[in-house]
Amino acid sequence: MEILKELSKEGKKGYRLSVLDVPEKRLNQLIPEKFLRKEKPGIPEISEPEVVRHFVNLSILNHHVDKGFYPLGSCTMKYNPKINEEISRLSSFTNLHPLQDDETVQGALQLMYELQEMLGKVTGFNYVSLQPAAGAHGELTGLLIMSAYHKKKGRKKSKILIPDSAHGTNPASATRAGFVSVKIPSNEEGILTPQILKEHLDDDVAGLMITNPNTLGIFEEYIKDISDLLHSKDALLYMDGANMNALMGYFRPGDAGIDILHLNLHKTFSAPHGGGGPGAGGVCVQDKLEEFLPVPRIVKRERFYLDWEYPYSIGKVISFFGNFNVLIKSYVYLKIMGYDGLKEATEQSVINANYLLKKLKDYYDLPYKRRCMHEFVLSGERFKKFGVKTLDIAKRLLDFGFHAPTVYFPLIVSEALMIEPTETESKDTLDRFVEKMIQISKEAETNPELLKEAPKNTPVRRLNEAQAARDLNVRW
Repeated sequence: MEILKELSKEGKKGYRLSVLDVPEKRLNQLIPEKFLRKEKPGIPEISEPEVVRHFVNLSILNHHVDKGFYPLGSCTMKYNPKINEEISRLSSFTNLHPLQDDETVQGALQLMYELQEMLGKVTGFNYVSLQPAAGAHGELTGLLIMSAYHKKKGRKKSKILIPDSAHGTNPASATRAGFVSVKIPSNEEGILTPQILKEHLDDDVAGLMITNPNTLGIFEEYIKDISDLLHSKDALLYMDGANMNALMGYFRPGDAGIDILHLNLHKTFSAPHGGGGPGAGGVCVQDKLEEFLPVPRIVKRERFYLDWEYPYSIGKVISFFGNFNVLIKSYVYLKIMGYDGLKEATEQSVINANYLLKKLKDYYDLPYKRRCMHEFVLSGERFKKFGVKTLDIAKRLLDFGFHAPTVYFPLIVSEALMIEPTETESKDTLDRFVEKMIQISKEAETNPELLKEAPKNTPVRRLNEAQAARDLNVRW
C-alpha cells in the first residue's frame, strides 16, 4: 500500500482558501528571518478524497474491536461505547490547557475527584490516584509507595514475592522499583496457598504481588489468609487489578486486606485499549499508605484544587496529571453503568467465559479442570504430534475474521491459549467462535499443512518472524 508521500502530485489540493480580506503581509514581516524555513516543508500534495480513502483503507487492514471479536486473554478487549468518545470530544474538555489555574478548571478537577470516589467505592479503598498512565506504570507507582512505607519505618526490605501465575510485567516493575523479585509456585489447582507462602515469607519480604483472578482465570480463594500472613510480618499485599472485569460488584479488594491495587481504566472501565495508548492506570491504597500517594493530589474544600503539600509523597509520576481524555471516558462509563450495571457486566463476562470453556474443553487440553472467572486457558499440546503448534491455531483463526487469543502465556501452561470473551459479545458471536475453534482442532489432525500456511485471507500472509525481527520492512 502506498504512503501519502508516494500519492503526492504537485498542484493537488484538499482545500481552497477564501479571498484575503485583510492587508497582506509577508511571513518575514511577522516572524524573524532566523526562524523561517529555507526550503518548503515536504508535505504531500493530495486531494481530500485520496486522503480519506488512504486512511480508511489503512483502518481495515488492522483488526480492532469495532471490526470483530477480540478474545485476547488478560487484556480485556471489550467494546467501548461511543458515547464515551462523544463526551470526551466536547470543546470544553479538549480546549483545556494543563497549565491553567485551578480556578479555571473546576469542572475538570471535579470530574477527576468524582472518578476517584467512584473507583474507590468499586474497589473498597478510601484513597485513589489517577496519575499512572497504564497498568505497568500503576505497578511501579504502587511499588514505590511500598518502598516509601518501609523506608519511613526505617527498614530496608529487599524482596517482592510473585506467584508464577501473575502478570508478566510484575517482575519487571519490582526490579525497576529497586526490589529483587522472587517467583513462588502455585499449587496443582493453579492458586497460591498460605502453606506455599509460609515457605517463602521472611523478614526481608517487602510484599507480595498477586494477580486476582490470576492469569489462569482462577480466583485466588485464600486471598484473606494470604493478607493476614503478610501483615504478620508487616509486609504489604499488592494486587494487580488488570482482571477487575471479573470482580466488579462482587469483590472489593480493599475489604480483603489488600494494601495497594492498580486499575487499568483502558481494560475494565471502557476507555479504548491498544494501538499504543494512551492508557490510564489508577492506584488505590489503604489509609496507612495515603501519605505516600503521588502529588499533586485533587482536594475538595470550598473548591477543588491541586495540593502539593505531602512531605512523604513519592512525588510526581507523570507530566501534568496523566491522560485526562482517557479519564473522561471512564467517568462517563461509570456514570452510565452505575454499581448495579458494573455487577451485571461482571456476571456476563464470567458467564461468557464459562460458556466457551464448556464448549471447547473436549477439543483442546484443559490444564486446570475447574470453573473459571472471566477468562480461561486451554492448551494445544495434543496437536504437537501432528506438527501443529498453538501459533498455527492462532494464525488460522485470523482467516475467519477473529483476532487470536493470547498465546504461550501464562508460561506455566505449555502451548497456552488464553481466551477472554468479555461481557460485550453476543451468544451468536461466541457460537461462531466455538464453531471455528472446533473446525481448527479437526484441521490440525486431518490437514496440518493448512494451519502451518495460515492465514490466507488477511492483507498480509504469515511473516517470517525471525527475519522480521532482524530486517523490518513495513512496505509490502
